Amino acid sequence: MLLTIWNDLFVYNPHNPTFFTNPIFWLYFGLILVVYQFLHSKAFARNLFIFLFSLFFYYKSSGLYLVILLFSIVLDYFVALKIASITDKQAKKIWLIASISANLGLLVYFKYTNFILENIFWLFESKFEKLDIFLPIGISFYTFQTISYVVDVYNNKIKPCTNFLDYAFYMAFFPHLVAGPIVRARDFLPQVYVDYQLSQRDFGHAIFLVINGLTKKILISDYIAYNFVDRVFEAPERYSGFENLMACYGYAIQIYCDFSGYTDIAIGVALLLGFRLCTNFDSPYKSVDITEFWRRWHISLSSWLRDYLYIPLGGNRKGKVRTYINLMLTMLLGGLWHGAHIKFIIWGGLHGLALAVHKFYMDWRGTKGTQSKGFERIVWLTLTFHFVCFCWIFFRATDMQIVQRMLYQIAFAFNGDKMFEIIAGYHEVFSLMLIAYLIHWLPKKLKNEVEDFFIAIPDFAKAVVVALVIIGLYQASTAAMQPFIYFQF
Repeated sequence: MLLTIWNDLFVYNPHNPTFFTNPIFWLYFGLILVVYQFLHSKAFARNLFIFLFSLFFYYKSSGLYLVILLFSIVLDYFVALKIASITDKQAKKIWLIASISANLGLLVYFKYTNFILENIFWLFESKFEKLDIFLPIGISFYTFQTISYVVDVYNNKIKPCTNFLDYAFYMAFFPHLVAGPIVRARDFLPQVYVDYQLSQRDFGHAIFLVINGLTKKILISDYIAYNFVDRVFEAPERYSGFENLMACYGYAIQIYCDFSGYTDIAIGVALLLGFRLCTNFDSPYKSVDITEFWRRWHISLSSWLRDYLYIPLGGNRKGKVRTYINLMLTMLLGGLWHGAHIKFIIWGGLHGLALAVHKFYMDWRGTKGTQSKGFERIVWLTLTFHFVCFCWIFFRATDMQIVQRMLYQIAFAFNGDKMFEIIAGYHEVFSLMLIAYLIHWLPKKLKNEVEDFFIAIPDFAKAVVVALVIIGLYQASTAAMQPFIYFQF
């Protein structure tokens, strides 16, 4: 009995990794807050304590692959110091290339080895058996984060961190470690040196974000996935075209609630500890064009791709044709970042093509900076939303055969005459999807008023709300608890 409890609490279990929807995490976090009351006014002790817990949290999610994270931290801490200490531009560039090569080399090995070998074997018409390579959770996120730090030091945008603990704390800070947001050093490191501050409004905002994120994940995302979306995407030919279409809509809201739910929790947990993380989602399905969508979806990644890939490629500074090519290359690599599969490359390519077409259209019409209104806005919003949903099919499907079957069912086996019968059969799932979309499309002002109301109520009332939410989520989570989607990236 005691051994079982010990293993559950302190030993990594590959079949049950610790993450925000795991009750054990909240046991840990409750203990952290208790200890934090005695440490928050002492910067060194506070940072050391959170850093050590962050390492433990990562161990509970990826086991001994914690060593890879520590390697990246140690490597780039010293590389950044070296780059800042020398004046020779060529030597600086060599150190930069060495750092990027080492970090990307690790990412390529763990994430793309099988993909590369599979294509090489296919080229030579040979049989290939996949290697058993574990993908450490969060490696894509912290690799991009550490690259941004070294590049910013190289470009003299920030000074290197001279205290190893401060840099290690920034890299390993557990709320954003395994699934973002991708935090820039210039935004986070200054907070390491500031005294702990948490106003009553910040406290209410943090609690609201946490319960909002858990609700998105458990009540909406997991429920829709388990009871409908996963079943259709597993065997689309067994379902009508209407059901396949609804599964596309379902996955669109599922992945949004899953990923934005994670970042809501991450931002809320970080705020309770006195640290502010960047906004990562801003109601992306309100977008009226694909450019706006990428300003609202996974903001930390899209801004990273812009600053560290699109602009270095030349951005829009080398003519219109190069601009379109740069947009396409950026999104192709952005798609590949999500996974080693042709479907992710197609997903990225479709978004890159759409961005290039939209850029061309804006230049041709001379409408840059203008906003559509009324019925025209509804039309563009609808077109953008359906394009994004179409692209999500490639993102979600396990392979291209699933994509083909799903598109075939939608185009040639729609069975519209059975629409109302299907709606009645899935009325709970479809109702939840509709409610989620309606909330998503509510005016931002109204959402802010709801949050302000929660912040203003007494702490006792907040506790009652939290208790009721926990009870509701527990009831909803008994069917299936799924890991966050972006853990696989």
